[in-house]
Amino acid sequence: MLHPIRAAALAAGLLSVSACSPTFNWRELRVDGTPLLALMPCKPESATRPVPLGGTTAPPTELHMHSCETGGLRFAVAWADVGQSAQVAPALAAWRSAGLQALRVAPAAAGDWAATLAGADPVQGVAAQGTDPQGQPVQSRALYFAQGTRVFQAAVYGPRLPDEALDAFFAGLKLSPP
Repeated sequence: MLHPIRAAALAAGLLSVSACSPTFNWRELRVDGTPLLALMPCKPESATRPVPLGGTTAPPTELHMHSCETGGLRFAVAWADVGQSAQVAPALAAWRSAGLQALRVAPAAAGDWAATLAGADPVQGVAAQGTDPQGQPVQSRALYFAQGTRVFQAAVYGPRLPDEALDAFFAGLKLSPP
């Protein structure tokens, strides 16, 4: 449960974001199978697919994704259970690398941003500028984190990333205690 002052501040922030841009219709998303609560600016679509997060010798991991697009931005939340705590760090590193490769960004060219999320360990924020599959410029801000054997990514992609939308999206991520 949110502290009343924190809830009021979050509500005021969301109202200011929605007042500036009526395309953002913020709603809570309880990510099934996880302790994650996310705030999405539009109704997300869901998908599941196998991905090689555990490396080339490990069997594929089921990746669960929720994403939506509004105001020229794509918002996404994804997670997977890697099964063993020893696989968390390699899975997060592989996921970060794959995300940067998809944007045609060298890992050294990506920037870190200070990110925290109560209940998550580790947490890494990544900011990058690259190109989308159509060759158009795209920016991304992604948060990679874990709780137990579950690994997560929350990300925003677009030609320009407004601070108000980023702040609302990332502030809306909440993990219940394990």
